[in-house]
This record gives sequence, structure tokens and C-alpha cells, in this order.
Amino acid sequence: MTPAKRLMDVVVASVLLLVLAGPLALLLCLVLLCDGRPVFHTSERMKTPEAGFRLWKLRTMTLAANEAVICGGDQVRRITRLGRILRRTRLDEVPQLWNVLRGDMSLVGPRPPLRAYVERFPDLYAEVLRSRPGMTGLASLGFHRHEERLLAACRTPEETDDVYSRRCLPRKARLDLIYQRRRTIFLDLRLLLATAWLPARRLVGAK
Repeated sequence: MTPAKRLMDVVVASVLLLVLAGPLALLLCLVLLCDGRPVFHTSERMKTPEAGFRLWKLRTMTLAANEAVICGGDQVRRITRLGRILRRTRLDEVPQLWNVLRGDMSLVGPRPPLRAYVERFPDLYAEVLRSRPGMTGLASLGFHRHEERLLAACRTPEETDDVYSRRCLPRKARLDLIYQRRRTIFLDLRLLLATAWLPARRLVGAK
């Protein structure tokens, strides 16, 4: 990560945390009132092929003894009513600004993968994770909705894993590598603006 990119991450994440402190506190109260504790969901993700970190989100699903690796159609019933709104608007990801400040993530980059997939596809992630993982990115914007549709059709954890491994992961990686070759501060700003626009459209039901 270049010094300019890190500086932008720290400045933008700090400003957003200050601006969103009030709304985030309200969201925490809503999750607590509607769905109970815990209000946060954490999971291990990888920032390099060897180093992991704890990724923070607002909890959007009911608790389960055995968490599926990837959420597919077999897990949709566990998403709470409030969780659907949080996911649709991506407000569940606001706590990841803390990960950005810590240096675990960047604002823009490939989405941080689970250890299981990094170990299963080491050559692929050796390339993808040359970029610091991000809250949003080219693959997030360009493939996320299609990925949701593919995984929503899955009815078992095994089918979800198979579809994600064969049909989602390679396409996302191609987009992540395109971003890696073309990344600039200006491209990051464009992707951030596009990301900020999407939740607003979804909140009002725009197509």
C-alpha cells in the first residue's frame, strides 16, 4: 500500500466515523432491541496469504451452533428482518471503518477472504492479496448482486461452497486483478462514490 493510499484511508475513515457515530449508535440500539446480543458479528479474514484479522460487522443473522462458511440460500431463513435492511444498504459494514483505521483493510480493494479459501486456492490469493483487502472494490460493485443471485439458489452448504468456488470466486478474482493493475487514488475515489450511491438507491427502492 502506498503512503498516499494509506493517508486517504486514515483521513476518510476518521471523518466517516465521526459523521456516522450517531447513526451507528442508533443502529447498535436497534440491533440490540430487535435481535438481542451480540450486536456485532466478527469473523477471521485474511489480509495477506499468511496473516489473518478479525473483521467487524453488525450482526444480521440469528445465532447458530455451526456457522456456514459462505451464506447461501440455505441460510436465508437466519437473516433477521432488520438484518435484511442492513445488508441491502450495506450499513452492517460500517464497523469495518475500525478495521481500516487499524490497517487491517483499505477503503478500496478486494474483499477480505476467509482462511479456508486462501488455503484452498493459494496461487490465486497470492496474486489477489498483493492488494490490501478493502471495504469495497471493483469486484464488490461489479459482481456482488450477481453473486447474491447465484448463492440464493443454493439449498445446502455444500452446494453453496461449490457454486462460490467455481462460479463466483474466479470472476471476482479477475476483477480484483484488473483493479490491481489500474489502481490510482482517483480510481479509488470513483469506486467510493459509486459505493456511497448504491445504498441510497436501495433504501428508496430504486432499480
